[in-house]
Amino acid sequence: MPVVITLVIAIFLILISWTWHNLGRIDKAKKIIIIAVFLIISYIITNTIFDISKSGVKYENLQEMEVVKNVLVLLFTILNGLIFMPFVAKNINGLKENAINKTVAIRKISIIVIIFILILFLECGYLKDIQQGILNIYAMKK
Repeated sequence: MPVVITLVIAIFLILISWTWHNLGRIDKAKKIIIIAVFLIISYIITNTIFDISKSGVKYENLQEMEVVKNVLVLLFTILNGLIFMPFVAKNINGLKENAINKTVAIRKISIIVIIFILILFLECGYLKDIQQGILNIYAMKK
């Protein structure tokens, strides 16, 4: 578990710094708000995907499911954030700096959203497989 926690922290720091950098010269307070909103959105989406993926997975008890859910939702929230946060932040900065126009930014963000939705479909199946694998490991240890 310490390896997983270290990995999650490292990926989280990469996500935050990459997004922070891509927000460019936007005020620090606004950067913090934007990053917090992005993380909340990523968490909500990941939590929903986990809830969808757990159907058909038989947990022995609620506590077992909560442990698996906490670890997977935390990890995949950060991974999902890596998919869209830095790229959307770069487009927000481009709009703020007048480097790109609104139409181009909307087109780029739309492409990112479409790719993200496709990845979420794959992620749903992957999360189900991971949950089943974790339960199989628990069953073997008993």
